[in-house]
Amino acid sequence: MLPLSSGRGSGPASPFRVRRPSVEPMARWVGAHTRTRAVYRRCPGPARRARLVRDAGVVAVIEMGQARAGENFSVAGRLLPATLRRDLLAIYAYARSVDDIGDEGSLAAPDRLAALAAVDADLDRLFAGEHPRLGFVAGLAGTVAVHRLPREPFADLVAANRQDQHVSSYASWAELRDYCRLSAEPVGRLVLGVVGAATADRVAAADRVCTGLQVVEHLQDVGEDARAGRVYLPADDLARFGVATADLTAPTSRRELRGLLAFEGARARDLLESGSMLVSSLRGAPRLAVAGFVAGGLAALDALAGAGWDVLVEQVRPRRSRTMALTASLVARGTAGPRR
Repeated sequence: MLPLSSGRGSGPASPFRVRRPSVEPMARWVGAHTRTRAVYRRCPGPARRARLVRDAGVVAVIEMGQARAGENFSVAGRLLPATLRRDLLAIYAYARSVDDIGDEGSLAAPDRLAALAAVDADLDRLFAGEHPRLGFVAGLAGTVAVHRLPREPFADLVAANRQDQHVSSYASWAELRDYCRLSAEPVGRLVLGVVGAATADRVAAADRVCTGLQVVEHLQDVGEDARAGRVYLPADDLARFGVATADLTAPTSRRELRGLLAFEGARARDLLESGSMLVSSLRGAPRLAVAGFVAGGLAALDALAGAGWDVLVEQVRPRRSRTMALTASLVARGTAGPRR
């Protein structure tokens, strides 16, 4: 229900909106490296200095992730009760921070893995009743305690980013779905846990919605992901539609690529339409929140279709008016809204 899994773009419109990094996170980044250089000059021996730079680089990535994670809610989020908003924002801050660590391009994969290991260690502290060292993990303490949230979904988000360090493509739709079980489904399960609605049927529907949102984000960010060396379109579908990897970074989308994206978009829509049952099963603020998540994904698919599935010319993002109209439809009737 939260399009947070990759952190590689703004994703479908949702009750959470991500802004570009502000001056403050960059100041923290620069400050961390300034401190690193100062200590570096005082450390004797090349081996010790190399180890210090590696460790400080990990700290710098974590600090930047923490600073970027304090993003605010959009319209739907601001309509939620303060306690619910606070708990969801704590989960969002954690998920976004973990994604930022996994996506940080200025460090080598071993350093990103070390940073992710630091998050895992902090989760151990949190669930052992100890005080975490990282702000975005410590910020979960109240939410985890009040709602008795399990460790597994938080650890799965770390595992997804760890997988991103050594897996850059997926052979089939089934393989991509397995990845989404780590990168997308955990957030929906946590949201249901926070709103006290984690029944088996709702969890199954939320899993499908979250995977649908993840796929929509992949479709929006095809070119950006490919330039970063990652392809989230199944390899067997690429072959079936006659699309080469080089086509993903071309100036415009070839007809074959547009056909492939429309095909994957239909898959995403089918997943998102599971949200109609989920929305209709909820009441009050949870119903509004989930409707906003689902509407954001459906509106993004409408925008992609309206652009002829050409995602390489410019970023395709949904109109807010369309998202709000779909949200209202879902809230009022528990239906997925009109197709296009």
